[in-house]
Amino acid sequence: MITVSATGTSQPQFHGYLLGAVGPRPIAFASTIDKDGRPNLAPFSFFNVFSSNPPIAIFSPALSGRDGSSKHTLDNVKEVPEVVLNIVNYNMVQQMSLASSPYAKGVDEFEKAGFTKLASQGVKPFRVAEAPVTMECIVKEVIELGKGGGAGNLVVCEVQLIHIKEEVLDEHGKIDQQKIDLVARMGGNWYCRAHGDALFEIAKPITTLGIGVDAIPAEIRNSKILSGNNLGQLGNVEHLPTAEEITDYKNSSHKKFASPEELHQYAKTLLDVNKVDEAWKVLLGN
Repeated sequence: MITVSATGTSQPQFHGYLLGAVGPRPIAFASTIDKDGRPNLAPFSFFNVFSSNPPIAIFSPALSGRDGSSKHTLDNVKEVPEVVLNIVNYNMVQQMSLASSPYAKGVDEFEKAGFTKLASQGVKPFRVAEAPVTMECIVKEVIELGKGGGAGNLVVCEVQLIHIKEEVLDEHGKIDQQKIDLVARMGGNWYCRAHGDALFEIAKPITTLGIGVDAIPAEIRNSKILSGNNLGQLGNVEHLPTAEEITDYKNSSHKKFASPEELHQYAKTLLDVNKVDEAWKVLLGN
């Protein structure tokens, strides 16, 4: 393992380590307008939501690492404290990337990248018609984190309205994570796509209290086959199968294992398809 000092490393190199390690990062495709009414559109991957009451999103336009200059987006939100945060999906990612080009102030990135302007209902900046979700926000505060190149500026936004395309909703009116097809930034030129086999579910242990990895029998916990993720699955159950359930399963399955490794390998195949209860019965019944 290497250790990298923030003070002993160049800003671009340290920046690269941060972006390579912290990801995937959601993208704020920020639409702003300057005091003269000229629109601007630019993506930022230092972005997330931080509260739902009040509904707060924050993105950070950093000062240029080359010359320390500020982004047009940052200048605009100081002049007109409003922004539309457009959510980026796979169908628009190439156009979004084009909009990140360092065009001169006053150049309309909507036109350069081929996006359609859509009038907002409560703020001056336009929405991106192609985006699956758009958030109209007022800017509550801009927090400067530094003065040199690479310094971030936290733009604290309070969401006023969210517009969601019906085509990305499921039958319950919630955003379908497959349909929305989101993309995110990684390090360098890399992106990732939240779609298909890249998506997986993990039950949230909020209303339940798992037994914990420490309660797993040592011969299972110290397995050379089961991974840390597998142990996390096993430790997330509220209680172990009863002796009766284990016996019933053993009598119905008729599975025999030649070694503990073979047993653990079979349990792992069950855990890999999220059959946690059955994996416990296999592990405890042999």
